[in-house]
Amino acid sequence: MCGIVGVIHTTSTSQKECWVTEVAFNALLALQHRGQDAAGIMTSHPEQPFSMHKELGFVSDVFDRETISSLQGTMALGHTRYATTGQNTLADTQPLHISQSVGMVHNGNLVNYHLLRREIESNGGHLTTSNDVEVLLHLWTHTLEAERGSLTKAVIKATQTIFETVDGAYSVVGMMPKLGLFAFRDPFGIRPLVLGTDDKGNYCFASETSALHYVGFRLLREVKAGELVTISPIGEIAYHQVQIEKVTAPCMFEWVYFSGADSTLEGLSVYQTRLALGRGLAPAIRSLIRNNIVSVGVVAPIPDTARPAAIALSEELSIPYREIFLKNQYQRSFILPHQQDRERAVQLKVSPIFSEIEGKDILLVDDSIVRGTTIQTIVRTLKECGANRISVAVACPPIQHSCHYGIDLPDASTLLSVQKTADQIAQWLEVDAVVFLEVEDLRRALGHRNICRGCLDGQYPTPLCGKTEFTQHRVAK
Repeated sequence: MCGIVGVIHTTSTSQKECWVTEVAFNALLALQHRGQDAAGIMTSHPEQPFSMHKELGFVSDVFDRETISSLQGTMALGHTRYATTGQNTLADTQPLHISQSVGMVHNGNLVNYHLLRREIESNGGHLTTSNDVEVLLHLWTHTLEAERGSLTKAVIKATQTIFETVDGAYSVVGMMPKLGLFAFRDPFGIRPLVLGTDDKGNYCFASETSALHYVGFRLLREVKAGELVTISPIGEIAYHQVQIEKVTAPCMFEWVYFSGADSTLEGLSVYQTRLALGRGLAPAIRSLIRNNIVSVGVVAPIPDTARPAAIALSEELSIPYREIFLKNQYQRSFILPHQQDRERAVQLKVSPIFSEIEGKDILLVDDSIVRGTTIQTIVRTLKECGANRISVAVACPPIQHSCHYGIDLPDASTLLSVQKTADQIAQWLEVDAVVFLEVEDLRRALGHRNICRGCLDGQYPTPLCGKTEFTQHRVAK
């Protein structure tokens, strides 16, 4: 999972030469929750070569005022990385480009990456990174070079080649000095991508609507699944529905965990969805209370993602809501690369409020349980702080399968819900009960739309060509 941005200044209105860079930087700040490993920005001008700066680390650490001022142009690409494939090195940090012709940023995973890489190399291509966006770049440019006729027809054909060749999830934003800015989204729409505009007619692509709002752009529309959007240097925008026969399947985990609560995906508010997830838990919890299996004096979230679900659940149960932890907002333990990093991060990312814990019967609400690192440490902390009784409600069904589309769940055997049932998890945690949201309640909260829920039931929208090799490499990483 990553955050991507593309900005183009298309008007005659005078702007600072680094204006697009400032917009990209601020948009990346709003997308920092999507990746903490590295960040980069690339700029371009129709008459100038690409300029770029990227480093490992948080967005605010990678860029300072001097660096931003040095990246000038009329177009910019931005990326904040959460490494799920490849190495966490500077070489694998995006944006990437081929010569001075095409630059790209990408969010997602290519399941048949290793097969495609071998085909490219067997045909004389030279890949210098282990990042799958480089494969997209090669496929794109190879088709462009082979096509004759107009540039527009060539980029449509290049996008079609990717749609027909690549298995996986990919939202892409790119730029070409002569073409302008372009973006496309895989035929299943698994990863989000939106387009916004400001009051001066400039445009911005971003992973989430929250990034658009943060930089003063309004949502124009989502990039549709299987669609290519091009924006010329003078602001001519064109929509090309390249692939239309697929049934879209956006990732349910975007609403459950990854996207910012202030974003809207597929026309559905993330915050409102998380409220609905909390309401969906209420009948099961109410039954446990009625049968004296659990005792609940307060409902409390593990901050921050679970907060809306906890608020709604509290309201449904007519039981007081309390904050029992303060959160370090800059750390998300789930997206850290190693188990020891995650365990240490959990201890650092929340601080208990002792007065709200001691002697209380607490219903703890979590957004999801993946490996169990967070919930185990949190429960232990509550006991050390003097909690009386503890039960757990999880605003997501049990995660029991790998994700192949951009979330770091490569080995299903590491997932807690594969190892244990809900009752066994409760025994392991030494709590009264653990309740997971039902799949049907998740579907109801998402308006019964078609979604990718492969990590829940093992039913994936794409064929998963090369899945075994893809998984083996990720686990080894």
